[in-house]
Amino acid sequence: MRKRALIATVSFLLAGTCLEAQYVPPVEEDVKARIAEWQDLKFGMFIHWGPYSQWGIVESWSICPEDVSWQYNSRDKEMPYFEYLEKYEHLKDTFNPVKFDPGKWADAAKYAGMKYVVFTTKHHDGFCMFDTHQTDYKVTDEGCAFHTDPRANIAKELFDAYRARGIKAGAYFSFPDWHSDDFWWRRFPPKSRRINYNPHTFPEKWAAYQDYVASQLDELTSGEYGDLYLMWYDMPVTDEGRTVEYDWERFATIVRGNQPGMIMVARGQRTVYENYQTPEQEIPEKALDFPWESCVTMSQGWSFRRDPVYKSTATLLAMLVRIVSRGGNFLLNVGPSPEGTLDDTAYERLREIGDWMKVNSEGIYATKAVEPYQDGQVHYTAKGDYVYAFYIPENADSESLPSEIHLTAFVPVSSRAVSLLGAKGTLKWKKAAEGGSVVTIPEQLRKSPPCDHIWCLKIKVN
Repeated sequence: MRKRALIATVSFLLAGTCLEAQYVPPVEEDVKARIAEWQDLKFGMFIHWGPYSQWGIVESWSICPEDVSWQYNSRDKEMPYFEYLEKYEHLKDTFNPVKFDPGKWADAAKYAGMKYVVFTTKHHDGFCMFDTHQTDYKVTDEGCAFHTDPRANIAKELFDAYRARGIKAGAYFSFPDWHSDDFWWRRFPPKSRRINYNPHTFPEKWAAYQDYVASQLDELTSGEYGDLYLMWYDMPVTDEGRTVEYDWERFATIVRGNQPGMIMVARGQRTVYENYQTPEQEIPEKALDFPWESCVTMSQGWSFRRDPVYKSTATLLAMLVRIVSRGGNFLLNVGPSPEGTLDDTAYERLREIGDWMKVNSEGIYATKAVEPYQDGQVHYTAKGDYVYAFYIPENADSESLPSEIHLTAFVPVSSRAVSLLGAKGTLKWKKAAEGGSVVTIPEQLRKSPPCDHIWCLKIKVN
């Protein structure tokens, strides 16, 4: 292996992305060990689900009084805000996902090669998809149509189903709770996603809210919901222009006291409590020397839509390869329907991803980023003495394997050191005049490749 092909340990600035290079590693050895294990998992499922699915709208945001375009897709612009808010909160009454089958979802995730799941136990609207004792704004409350169903404690049912299939369970938890009177105090109208009062003037309100958060975190991690692998904390904002902090040390003591080694993902905090960073709907341009995960939607939105437009299987696979080649994890989102089902197209995508992973997962799981990461249509990963070179055509939906693949950075160690994952035998190669090597793909293999869309060369370099 050439010297420049050693596994990357250099930070890069990310032009065009929101990700920052600052990273504060944890100090606890058990947390470090779990993060390293999580980095080897590579692929997970994200699930956004709540009563808002009944309207097929963007999750939570339509009740946020900010002038942002994505919140208005469901709101009558002539309807007074508080009238709409009341109508939205009454979605709890009719939420009745009688076709909820977490085992079917988990089976599809397992087949696709997903190793962990992150589920929205509570989104910004404050509705709890678990049996919290801190509020009646929850799926198990007698005012919710689903509360008599034996599966009513949805988070527990889902986590149990995924763990039963060997998939690690993670809880998404929104720090803003727009239903809580200690976050959006009804004494004042809400103005933005942030708290609507001055916590320095009313410290008892802010203290009460932190107690509320601490109690719910204790509920989620104290045992009823089983072994949780990570807590994914979304949008931990406070109020405009003031330095008011959440008591992260207290929260960490609770969740790690209940479950040692817990990964905490305090998004955007750039502190010891943000154990990995989470670029949303984007992929960094270069490999990074700290843990990160791209969270991306399978369709055009996080939550259920009546007219979803799905990314193609080829597009999703290309995203997986690009993310892993840069050292990251891929968290792919689905949005269940109000009845508790996934769209047929979502199942189709997961099945096709799984078919591809059965051939190529060796070059995905437990690999590391390796320079030069990308070389034209080729993206690299590394593991042990091997480099994996994924060839992604410009149009992965329709193009096939080329007759030759150029590897400018690598020269195999022997004449029989190159193979195509999923195919028998080895491939011929030669040194390129300009450096590196050129691998020949036989015509028969091009006519009948072992998988669709993207193909992976396994190259022994040491």
